[in-house]
Parts: sequence; structure tokens; C-alpha cells
Amino acid sequence: MDRYIEVLLNTCLKVDKDKPLFISVNIERIDFVRKLVTYAYSIGLKDIYVEVIDPYLKHDALKNLSLEELKKNSMFNKEKWNKYALKDAAFLMLASETPGLMDDIDSKKLSAITTYSYETRKVFDDLRDKGKIAWCIAAVPTYSWAKKIFPDSIDPVNDLWNKIFEICSLDQDNYLELTNNKLSNLEKRANLLNKYNFKELKYKNSLGTDLSIGLPLNHIWATGYSVLTNNKKVLVNFPTEEVFTSPNKNLINGIVYSSKPLCYQDNIIENFSLTFKNGKVTDIKAEKGLDILRELINSTPNMDYLGEVALVEYDSKINNTGLIFYETLFDENASCHLALGTSFPECIKNGFNMSSKELEEQGLNYSLNHVDFMVGTKDLNIIAITYDNKEYEVFKDGKFVLKD
Repeated sequence: MDRYIEVLLNTCLKVDKDKPLFISVNIERIDFVRKLVTYAYSIGLKDIYVEVIDPYLKHDALKNLSLEELKKNSMFNKEKWNKYALKDAAFLMLASETPGLMDDIDSKKLSAITTYSYETRKVFDDLRDKGKIAWCIAAVPTYSWAKKIFPDSIDPVNDLWNKIFEICSLDQDNYLELTNNKLSNLEKRANLLNKYNFKELKYKNSLGTDLSIGLPLNHIWATGYSVLTNNKKVLVNFPTEEVFTSPNKNLINGIVYSSKPLCYQDNIIENFSLTFKNGKVTDIKAEKGLDILRELINSTPNMDYLGEVALVEYDSKINNTGLIFYETLFDENASCHLALGTSFPECIKNGFNMSSKELEEQGLNYSLNHVDFMVGTKDLNIIAITYDNKEYEVFKDGKFVLKD
């Protein structure tokens, strides 16, 4: 755990002792944050703010209050994020899930208050998307989340901690070397994809996925090791296994099937498909969580378009655990995935210097939200097409096969 704390602050965020640190965490893991803050003070940080989240209090508020009353409740107002973003804070978002907690909450109310929360932290989101602030998403176990993954365990929280440490190589003495090697290999993969300047990707697998994804002319493949505008490199997801870019929002056609459950706002959406025509979602199906998925897509403008295309080998360290984590940080890094909602300015040439209108003219999507969903399978094949209509295999049977 000490290694985890040191990596999060020194390797992922590269915290500056003269800048603030903002931490969000589930109330159940305040013990972990106490250790983290103690370490942060020991290395010279002075301005540390902790936002404590209680999902059960959030549930009770949603159950008993009207939307107007909820908007007056401080737990849903994220203006504090804006304040610290303007102070150039580093942001550490410690993710946890409470799968199924919100099953009895009206999907429209949940969608509306989620949108409100994003609206109140728009300054933070804009500065983050423009590469102005350091941020990282990592995970901390809670009992309900751990029990969902390890239902027969007598100590599921400890089991999940150990699994996180294993996935992040923190159980190895050369953990920093292993982390750096992984990041280096991902950067080589992104650089290889950038050499080709593909115009289109075609996805197919036995679930029924048959999807064409157009890419912007000057798109860039990136990794989770993000370069900020001040040239600091920060690891925004820990762990990470992906290379990703943003598609042309208007050039998505066909159907895609989910390959893993999506846990969104403590609701589980399973076995769903999305049909696209000229970029827009035109049909939605789901065996579980259809109302939640529909409200997610209709919650805010442009959530019915794609904002991300990410490649992750099926034979990844996370997927090889054989577990479904019900937490996007892990499940998206176990599988090729797509995302509904906003795109990444870093994924277009000179994107950090473009206005929203200029990004849109390049085909990038803008929305208040960004939600990843998993589509990778053992038999996923991806063909890429260049502007001179040459075809290249990028993925074959779930493996990255593109050669230099």
C-alpha cells in the first residue's frame, strides 16, 4: 500500500509541493486517504483538500428529495472542483463502486442530477480536457464492490486490494521498471498507429459487432501517459493498458455489442447493443439496465455520438485475471472499448490550441459526459483502411497484429 501511494503521487501525478492536491474518495476508504495525506505532507505538500463521498447518503437523497431539492444539496454540487482547478491543483480520483445500489432510483432523476453535477464542475472538465491540469483515476476497494467480485470470500476487501496490487505490479520489487516498460510499449504502439494515418476502422466479432468508425484526418493515437501543455507527463489511469484516439463523430455506422457489463452511477447495464447511422445512436437494446442506458444517451447533448476509440489486447494482464470488475477503470483496460460523449482534444493535431468550434469542424464530439463501454472479445478483428484504400489488419482474434 505504501508503494501504491508513492506511485500515485510521484509517478502518476508527479505532484508539486507548491501546488494543491485535490482528492475524491468513498467514505469507506478514508483510512487509505489518511495514509496518503500523511505521506503527501511528508514530501512537502501543504494545500490538500479531500472530498468524501458516501454513496448510501447519495442514494437516500435521491430516494427522498425532488430534483429541485437535490440541486440545493451540497453533495451534488461540484463547484469546489472548479476552485481547485483554477489553483492548478493535481486531482486524484479514487474510484469505487457500489454495484446495484441505485437500482430503485428513477432513471430520469439519476440522469438529471448526474448532468447537474457535471455542469457545476465545467471549469475543471474544460481545463482537464485542454491538458492544463494533472489528474489521475485509481481505485480503492469497498466491501460491497469487493463482495460483488469475490462473493465467496471471507475477506473480499483484502482480496481486491491484493488483486489491484498484482495488476499494478506492486507485488514485484521492480514495480517501477515494469510500469515504465509497459508505458514505453504502449507509446511504441501509439506511434506505429500514427505512422499510418488511417481513415477508417472496421470491427467484427461473433457477438454480432459489425461497425465502421471513421477517423479525423489529423487524428493522433495517445496513451494514458498524457503530456500536459506545460510538458509534464502524467499517468491519468492507473493501471492502464490502452492506446486511444477520438473518431470523427459523424462517420460511425453499423452495430456494436457490449462484451462486459457497464457499471454506471452504481447501476449495472448488461448485454447491450448500439446501432449507429452517420455517427448518431439510432437504436438501443439491453437485457438489463435499458432505461439507465437510454437516459445516459439522452442526458445531455451529443451523448449519442462517440468520443473515443481505444485498443486493448484481449490477452491483457487485467483480462487474464478472469474477473469482471464492475468498475470501468479496470474493465476498460481489460478490453477494447469505445466511449459515448466528449472527445479528447489531445487526439487531434494542435487540438489543445483549438476552440470548441474548431474541434467540432475536425469531427470531434463535445458533451458534458464521457462514458466508456467494453466491446473487445477473443475473436475481435479490426481492419484499418488508409486514405489510398489500402487495408491493414490491426487486431486479429483479439490481438494487436499491426507491423511497422
